[in-house]
Amino acid sequence: MQFTTTTDNASAVETDCLIVGLGVDQEFGPGLKALDEAGKGLLTRLDERNELPRKAGKTLILHDVDGVNAARVLVTGLGKSEKLDGIAYVKAAQAAGKALRQSHATSACCLLAEADVKDRDQDWKVRQAALALAHSDYVYSATKKPKDDAAPATGSVSFPAADGVETQLAIANSIAAGIQRCRDLGDLPPNICTPIYLAEIAKKLAAEHDGLEVEILDEKQMAKLNMNALLAVGQGSTNPPRLVRLSWKGGKKGDAPVAMVGKGVTFDTGGISIKPRDLMEQMKFDMCGAATTIGVMEAVAQLKLPMNVEGVVVAVENMLDGKAYRPGDVITAMNGKTIEVHNTDAEGRMILADGIYWTGQKLKPEVTVDIATLTGACVVALGHHACGIMTQDDELADELLAAGTEAADRSWRLPLWDDYQEQIETPFADMKNLGGMPAGAITAGCLLSRFADGQRWAHIDIAGAAWQWGKPESASGRPVGMLVQWLADRAGGWDAIGK
Repeated sequence: MQFTTTTDNASAVETDCLIVGLGVDQEFGPGLKALDEAGKGLLTRLDERNELPRKAGKTLILHDVDGVNAARVLVTGLGKSEKLDGIAYVKAAQAAGKALRQSHATSACCLLAEADVKDRDQDWKVRQAALALAHSDYVYSATKKPKDDAAPATGSVSFPAADGVETQLAIANSIAAGIQRCRDLGDLPPNICTPIYLAEIAKKLAAEHDGLEVEILDEKQMAKLNMNALLAVGQGSTNPPRLVRLSWKGGKKGDAPVAMVGKGVTFDTGGISIKPRDLMEQMKFDMCGAATTIGVMEAVAQLKLPMNVEGVVVAVENMLDGKAYRPGDVITAMNGKTIEVHNTDAEGRMILADGIYWTGQKLKPEVTVDIATLTGACVVALGHHACGIMTQDDELADELLAAGTEAADRSWRLPLWDDYQEQIETPFADMKNLGGMPAGAITAGCLLSRFADGQRWAHIDIAGAAWQWGKPESASGRPVGMLVQWLADRAGGWDAIGK
């Protein structure tokens, strides 16, 4: 989807579809007024008959409105004005995008930014509307060809020209590319998206973007580094593990980077602690932390953020055969600490343990954030609405939470108190990889904290946000938006970027 600007007024825009918003108990905005006048009061008459959608997320498409050059007018309900915050606005824009895609229109003009949204300025409304429309236009096609009569993609969307609009659309375009990359990778079947495939995608991105560099470690190189926790998880699979590092050198030479470490379990059977049959096919999404990391790095390269950023992916496949690691095994991780395996399905924390430690030792980051579809317990706690953030650094937690609010990609902080550490104690090793049912998401974070010694570090559990369990929807692309916003904030904000 391409984003452009137009100087034409609402009724004069030549496009397949004109998108306007209408809230409960609100007067027509400038766009709707212009259309109503051009259409000789048609919208007023429809509104008097309660035929225009005002409730949040409701849509109506009008065809061939007299006096309007657009072939269609898509009216989108914005709901009650007192509830029209950033999240409600994005949901309304996504509903508009879904209706737009189903309409078979291939071009559109979006006037949604005319809406009054609580505590949001014009730049934000334009950027988020563009991202919402791009998100709704996504259709998986890698292994399923669209039907002949399928709705085509929306090729371009214009926004009314104004100061800063082109800049916001360029930002949205870069973020949307990262989100789509994340979704593309998450949706791929595990027989295609293997650890080696993720490494090849990283190579491709580095070749496409000046300033983006790639480093890949194979299993022999990781063995020399004693990354035994990572290797243990992958040793039951014929698809060998990989550690992938994407580096963006946009800051000053010698400046410590910001690092992300993404969990990339390209398929998770659970290993010997095998998962139930139901929904096991969705365990292809267990690499969405890796997909997020790669997506963020693509957005960073497109935005040319003036900072140094490292994206590390630890990629394995958790299978079971005669070589698979077992419950009861004691594994010595890269930092020399031992982990007693109580459940081979608690594999994400095993591979991240080595990934986080390697990142701290090798890259010397200013701050490290890991991203992982780590625990079902986090889904129980937060559902599909928020990621879970765990850190002992209050300032870092506040940064991430604020970025999520700004990006309409929210998270919630869970405690990481020392009290929880005792749940992963064992007489047979320095720790065990399972803390039991109580606070299962937090005890997973406790284990990771033991491999982040000396680092400013946060853990983001995205198990509920990366996709919706048991539903046919695809990968969500979250939390690419939050993390790109966080990086932009650390670089001085959108106003400082590109100057």
